[in-house]
Amino acid sequence: MLTNFLLKKVVKDNTDFKDRHMRRQVGYLSGVIGIIVNFLLFLIKLSVGLLASSVAILADAFNNLSDAASSVITIIGFKLSNKPADKEHPYGHGRIEYISALVIAFLVMLVGFQFVKTSINRILNPEPITFKWIPFILLFVSIFFKLWLALFNKKLGYKIDSASLKATATDAMGDVFTTSVVVISFFAARFTAFPIDGYIGCIVAVIILYAGFNLIRDTVNPLIGEAPDKELVEELTTGVLSYDYITGVHDLIVHNYGPSRTMASIHAEIPADIPIMTIHEIIDKAERELSEKLQLHLVIHMDPICIISEEVAKVKNEISKIIKYNPLIKSMHDFRVIGEGDNKNLIFDIVVDAYKLEKIISEEKLKLSINEAVKEINPKYQCIITIDKEY
Repeated sequence: MLTNFLLKKVVKDNTDFKDRHMRRQVGYLSGVIGIIVNFLLFLIKLSVGLLASSVAILADAFNNLSDAASSVITIIGFKLSNKPADKEHPYGHGRIEYISALVIAFLVMLVGFQFVKTSINRILNPEPITFKWIPFILLFVSIFFKLWLALFNKKLGYKIDSASLKATATDAMGDVFTTSVVVISFFAARFTAFPIDGYIGCIVAVIILYAGFNLIRDTVNPLIGEAPDKELVEELTTGVLSYDYITGVHDLIVHNYGPSRTMASIHAEIPADIPIMTIHEIIDKAERELSEKLQLHLVIHMDPICIISEEVAKVKNEISKIIKYNPLIKSMHDFRVIGEGDNKNLIFDIVVDAYKLEKIISEEKLKLSINEAVKEINPKYQCIITIDKEY
């Protein structure tokens, strides 16, 4: 309820969460709330940790302080990522949002390493823990603050499809578990002189490090270029195929320049005997409509497919039989026959499973095996094959 109230105050009547201005406002909201809640939790846990002389509680306190710093970075990241495109950055600054998430991840890792050291020192040089009910209750209540913050950022992250906010939500949910463990260890200190505080501090630090590692992995992937979302691939391929005269698609490439800044290109197969102006109008319409529908910039390349004569149909059918039983090959496209008389080239592309190909056979050997199989059918054919790898 509180999340919806705060969100409504920001978005008002605008419900287009892919709008750049709207994304920026939601990012600011997440950052401001994060700073307030995390700094409040830092002060509470710092006071409790100092009073109780607990390194585990102090570790958790400074983890919250790093989260407050992360919220500042979130605000700066959304501010910079929404700068308009310029001469040096013609595709905008959207990837800065990923960089801000990466900075957050490194801050989390830094806190984790620091408290591994502090916790080990507490195990080697234990100090008594002073248990009090009021600090215990404050710690217990802080769990619910962090749980709400995790759900708050998760909802906002999925609303605007933000890697930064999703990372913040994951970190906050990890903190829920971390603080729960700290609270249990604090309570257990009433009943034992064993230096449980130092061991729990190590557990908390390792959890923080693990969360930081996952955040780094999740934010580096889009920066170095990850595979496109399967749902987007399906929507693009079925969308292009839904237009008149387009009989096949291949060579889909998706470039991510930040949230809501995606470019895609795809090859569309069309009969070669269609008037060029007719198919040009259809391609233009497909690019325009699908770009608007999927919130990206789509470029479609036309691949004219030669008119299927009796000879072409026969030889294509033979090639299809050859590749059908090869588990590496997923499909064939751009098939055409070039030349006359006794020497003809069969030119086509095959799509292969990249992972299996690297383990089983080289590209050259795969081409050679197909060529030899074709020559057994008709020696006058020479295959010119292009291999497209699918990951």
